[in-house]
Amino acid sequence: MNNVYRLRRQKEQQPGLSFSTPEGSATSSMQSLFSRLATHRFCHHVHTITPAASLQQRRLRSTRQQQEQKTSVESSWQQRTDHFPQDKVEEFKRYPNVTADMLRGRRERPRRVKMLMRDFIEDSLYNPQYGYFSKHATIFSPGAPFDFNNIKDEPEFNKLLGQRYVEFEDKLDDEEFDDARQLWHTPTELFRPFYGEAIARYMVANYKLSLFPYHDLVIYELGAGNGTLMLNILDYIRNADMEVYARTKFRVIEVSSNLAKLQQQNLYASAASRGHADKVEIINKSIFDWDLYVPTPCFFLALEVFDNFAHDVIRYDPRTNEVMQGSVLIDAQGDFFEFYTRTLDPVASRFLRVRDAACEGRQYPSPLRTSKIWRAFRHSLPFSPNLTVPEYIPTRLMQFFSILSTKFPAHRLITSDFHKLPQATTGFNAPVVQTRYERRTVLVRTPLVYQGYFDILFPTDFGVMEDMYRAITGRLTRVMTHEDFFQRWAFVEETQMRSGENAMLGWYKNASVMVTV
Repeated sequence: MNNVYRLRRQKEQQPGLSFSTPEGSATSSMQSLFSRLATHRFCHHVHTITPAASLQQRRLRSTRQQQEQKTSVESSWQQRTDHFPQDKVEEFKRYPNVTADMLRGRRERPRRVKMLMRDFIEDSLYNPQYGYFSKHATIFSPGAPFDFNNIKDEPEFNKLLGQRYVEFEDKLDDEEFDDARQLWHTPTELFRPFYGEAIARYMVANYKLSLFPYHDLVIYELGAGNGTLMLNILDYIRNADMEVYARTKFRVIEVSSNLAKLQQQNLYASAASRGHADKVEIINKSIFDWDLYVPTPCFFLALEVFDNFAHDVIRYDPRTNEVMQGSVLIDAQGDFFEFYTRTLDPVASRFLRVRDAACEGRQYPSPLRTSKIWRAFRHSLPFSPNLTVPEYIPTRLMQFFSILSTKFPAHRLITSDFHKLPQATTGFNAPVVQTRYERRTVLVRTPLVYQGYFDILFPTDFGVMEDMYRAITGRLTRVMTHEDFFQRWAFVEETQMRSGENAMLGWYKNASVMVTV
């Protein structure tokens, strides 16, 4: 498992060589961005702070010279295997341990430090100065809503969507060119206002069933993007029931300062025609810094946010089943090295305890599900790794459930996210790691990537998370497919095309919805 990812400037004597990735290839025009990023090599080394790791290194050292003499034509971004990483054990012992919270005030990416994998991912995605969501992330907006009833079929919808994408990026380039811009779409934007109206219809029905008229309709949204869902929900409630609208309050919790400003701008830009400004409060802070106790009933929206919650990584000793936790070392050159230690931090340790208790009897995927004898044999083979493949555990999601339980005890959660993601990195519950350059998506095979330029998104095991949510909050839940939820709560005829296909139901087959009941 000593995979090395490096950025290299393309050799001038090979001008026509394509830019290749583990998932395929794109044109060589992408090389300029990655050449600029090559001031830091991306190294993915696995070290284990155990005698077994030292033995493995000694076992491989005899062929070092043969490996180092290998030459090949390499592209600007290429995965390769390196059994002899530079020894960083002494640096790992010497460098200080930092957290994502400690790095918030830094303007430059850290060096000569070590941190847990969840802190590395959190810092990469959310650092206010250089994080992915702070600098390069842009949410696609198609402009006017699609007139689905007059679209022939799904191929025509895909064509129209592609045209809108080009127009949207052309306009952005006219305003400010950014060749590292990260652009993605959400169901809220693609299917507005119908997507937001279905969510609103569900909340109003449940509010009137059990909370009205004794409580206000209080809605919290975690990570509101452009603010489109918020506006669509408030539009629907006002049009459907003025009595409920009069008692509606909408509060956004947004970690990104840029997105919080954008939400504020969109809210007031539409205030003349739509109103709602007096209904909304935008709170620019991380949910993990939340310190206000909210005892009153509320609905809590968390749509497509679980996938970007930071995860820890663990591996197991294949012979003893002992669990080991992963950390990332960043050396003086900015290279990344992955280390595993037998000491679990309190958060990861709690996650494993809660999962064991909450999911008793549930057969969830794990490296330990295979036969212990087979694992011991497989890992005894020459040059085999001395640990199992990685397993990524959603420790931040567990902490989110704890905040809901302690700070929002009367909440009703509505969440939707991906239960499966294609082209993920190696491991159990492993993430998709990707960047976008010159309007093309580039996939890579490790989460140890240059901070701020890559999206790192994880699937959600809704079976495990439902059990853990119930154990932590004491609330009952219901999990259903994305299609089932919107089949019930959306006016599906509004998104049906002339062929009978329905994009809002047909897309997002790999997504699930979980609600508190």
